[in-house]
Amino acid sequence: MAYTEKFQTMSDQAMARVEAVTPNQVDALVANGAILLDIRDKEEHDKSHIAGSINISRGKLEMNVEGQISDLNAIIICYCNANNRGALSASSLLDMGYSNATFISGGKMAYCALSQG
Repeated sequence: MAYTEKFQTMSDQAMARVEAVTPNQVDALVANGAILLDIRDKEEHDKSHIAGSINISRGKLEMNVEGQISDLNAIIICYCNANNRGALSASSLLDMGYSNATFISGGKMAYCALSQG
C-alpha cells in the first residue's frame, strides 16, 4: 500500500522512538502477562487476529484505552498488519503515560508467517 510522505514520516519517527518486539518474542511476553493490542479496525480484527488479543481501533485508541487497560506499567504489544499503525499506537500510548508500550516488528503478517513456518 502506498502511503503519503507525511504519514510515512510520522510512522518512521514512531518506529525510531518505540522499541519493537520481534514476532518470536510475542508468545513468551504474552505468557508472562503482556497485553496484545490489535489496533486495526473492528472489521479487520473480526476477520482474523492473533489469539488472545483485545481490539481498540487506532482511530479510537486514545479515547478508549484507559477503560480497557488501566495499568500504566503493563506491557502492551500493539500490532497492525505490518508496522505503521502499531508503531504510531505504541508512540501515542507512551505519550499517555503507558511506560511499556511496544509493537510487533512486521505486525500480524510477520507473526503469522513465523507461526506457519
